[in-house]
Amino acid sequence: MGTRVSYPAEVKMKAIEMKLSGIPAKQIMDELNIKNVSQLKTWMKWYKTGEIHRLHQPVGKQYSFGKGPEFDSEESRLQTENRYLKQQVEVLKKYKEIGKEVVGQAFVEVVEALRGQISVQRICELMGVARATYYRWRKQKGTQTTKEKRDQDVGEKCAAHKYRYGYRKIASFFPNLAEKTVQKIMQKYNWSCRVKVKKRKRTGQPTSIAPNHLERNFHTTEPFQKLVTDITYLPFGQSMLYLSSIMDLYNGEIIAYTIGTTQDTQFVLDTLSQVEGISSEAILHSDQGSVYTSYEYQKQVKEKGITMSMSRKGTPADNSPIETFHSSLKSETFYLDGIHSTTNACVIRIVEEYINYYNNIRIQMKLNNQSPVQYRQLVV
Repeated sequence: MGTRVSYPAEVKMKAIEMKLSGIPAKQIMDELNIKNVSQLKTWMKWYKTGEIHRLHQPVGKQYSFGKGPEFDSEESRLQTENRYLKQQVEVLKKYKEIGKEVVGQAFVEVVEALRGQISVQRICELMGVARATYYRWRKQKGTQTTKEKRDQDVGEKCAAHKYRYGYRKIASFFPNLAEKTVQKIMQKYNWSCRVKVKKRKRTGQPTSIAPNHLERNFHTTEPFQKLVTDITYLPFGQSMLYLSSIMDLYNGEIIAYTIGTTQDTQFVLDTLSQVEGISSEAILHSDQGSVYTSYEYQKQVKEKGITMSMSRKGTPADNSPIETFHSSLKSETFYLDGIHSTTNACVIRIVEEYINYYNNIRIQMKLNNQSPVQYRQLVV
């Protein structure tokens, strides 16, 4: 029997947030070094049902720490489930190749799954869909349009040849269909040829991966000697938000942060631009995310005279101080107050207020029961 792998709660929560933002399971598993996709499915199930406390339980043990699911009422639990299901529908809408008929079928399945627990009218309000639209989708469910029949025929031909054929060969079986039409159908359902997969260059393609200069030595005797940075997901608003932050390991102070809707290279550059007055001996540690290995980011780091350091792939513990901060931020605000769905403006306000509280008020035992700013001012 193989050894059972135990994942920290921070890794589980990060995997859930990445999944909610629409990132494919395989990419999540590769980035966080998750061995089995069933683990990710189980964590998503716990999140969906409000059993967030189970993310902290040891391997093979089930307990609730003396409390049930983290909801004050049945309505709160249903709201969380509705929010989860709504996000799945929104993910479908983001892909241009998925037609409106697929979104309609998904919504009808959502309503059928929740009927008996919550009214159709309430579900439609939560989803932002008119009741008349729902009933039209329900009436159309089960009927096959001409386009759906066409797509089905193409799919059967692809499957018959075990997805070895490209769209040109498949199009030869359908003289009445243009090659471009067949190509779009195959792309829509991911039926493209699987023998020779094209390699596409992603935005933020790594230019070079820096060695791990930090080596989990998080102690330093001077400010701005060792800095750590990371991005975390904020899945609590009307759309997915991201927080990029930089921490000084000298006193655990957050010296720079940015909240945005897109986690691209410019997003982390905005955070980096806030860091001034750094010595040439400073180390900036991050994970191997594409935004940090991008040419532009590494160029800006070098221009500031900072030495870049990176964690090993799939090892969040190499950057545990900033990972712990992000976990504390969510645990002591959104999770503690039961905030699962609110406005983007409210999410931004909560994060900004917490960072101010964390830097100036929240005491830490390792800082002699002082806040990071108090500790720095006292030493100076």
